[in-house]
Amino acid sequence: MKVVIQKVKRSSVTVDNKLVNKIDKGLCILVGFTYGDNIEDIKYMVNKVINLRVFDDENHVMNKSILDVFGSILLISQFTLYADTKKGNRPSYIKALKSEEAIPLYEEFTKLLKEHVEVKTGIFGANMQVEIVNDGPTTIIIDSKNK
Repeated sequence: MKVVIQKVKRSSVTVDNKLVNKIDKGLCILVGFTYGDNIEDIKYMVNKVINLRVFDDENHVMNKSILDVFGSILLISQFTLYADTKKGNRPSYIKALKSEEAIPLYEEFTKLLKEHVEVKTGIFGANMQVEIVNDGPTTIIIDSKNK
């Protein structure tokens, strides 16, 4: 399981020119799943995401979590996080889980995050346009296999 976390001033997702969801201050998280990912990976990632201290405190030091600032999460599925570009110029996605295997993991990740913070989502598998106004810019990549 891999996530790209971006601290945002605002973020939104549209599909077919229709707004699906949007958030203000918070995190836009792109998530991808690979073979062997399980509930333990999801629990690890939930703990990392909700406790990640990337928001400024009163001294302008990144010392607060999404919980501390009452932010929201826009969660977007993105199988391309598992692109393999070692051979040639056309990425291979063989390491990404197929939709039917990834959807239950995505839904569980969403459910567990919602126990702690407001979470809005895109549409799994859709061609989405994601607008991200990165704050900082601050971007963190976490792979559950690198614990």
